[in-house]
Amino acid sequence: MSLHIITGNLVTMDTDAIVNAANSALIEGGGVCGAIFSNTDRNLLTKACREISPCPTGKAVITKSYGLKANYIIHAVGPIWEGGDQGEKDLLKSAYLESLKLAKENNLSSIAFPLLSGGIYGYPKEKAMNVGISTIKNFLKENDMEVYLVFLDPELTALAKDIETQERS
Repeated sequence: MSLHIITGNLVTMDTDAIVNAANSALIEGGGVCGAIFSNTDRNLLTKACREISPCPTGKAVITKSYGLKANYIIHAVGPIWEGGDQGEKDLLKSAYLESLKLAKENNLSSIAFPLLSGGIYGYPKEKAMNVGISTIKNFLKENDMEVYLVFLDPELTALAKDIETQERS
């Protein structure tokens, strides 16, 4: 299967799972996380997250979605950008990979990601895209899954597609 880079709303994706750009406490936040919580049964999701928190940076956990088209939410904790010399790249790669592994372990055939750590966590968007795309593509070399990178901003979609094309050459 393959990687699809699209402009759209992650919350409305009709995939087996969507990935939440979560904080380690797994509590409702802003950005992608806030949008996800706002579109689910907030009380049930909060309770499910409370039962499995905390989740360390670079790791991921899974819950039901409680009302989304996707059946599951994989909560991935990416790193906060601190200049790039604090292991951020390895932690970000791990957050993507742990999410993909969780999807595989749960027999899911499709998953949709936002740009992890590229929002309020301050990871430079192009650098974050490079890590995400290369990690996903390496995973897909050995695993059969439909993976989506979903951006609200068409300019980010175009940048990600350029990165993905460069990686192919």
